[in-house]
Amino acid sequence: CLAGFISRREAARVMVPRGKGTIIFTGATASVRGASGFCAFAGAKHALRALAQSMARELGPRGVHICHVVIDGAVDTPWIRENF
Repeated sequence: CLAGFISRREAARVMVPRGKGTIIFTGATASVRGASGFCAFAGAKHALRALAQSMARELGPRGVHICHVVIDGAVDTPWIRENF
């Protein structure tokens, strides 16, 4: 979440003076629903979602669009092919 904050803060410093821009946060279902064994992951993803929502309310009126998209799915790797 800290990396998301810092990188988006720096992007906003360029976009706000221009009065336009888009910042996209990628998340997971865990950002809206926790699950057993995923405490740390769900907490981090929810924090990123809350950051996106707060930035949208702060920067939207200044012309910067913020969105949080949920992208769930396994990446095609040998481990995924063997275990799923």
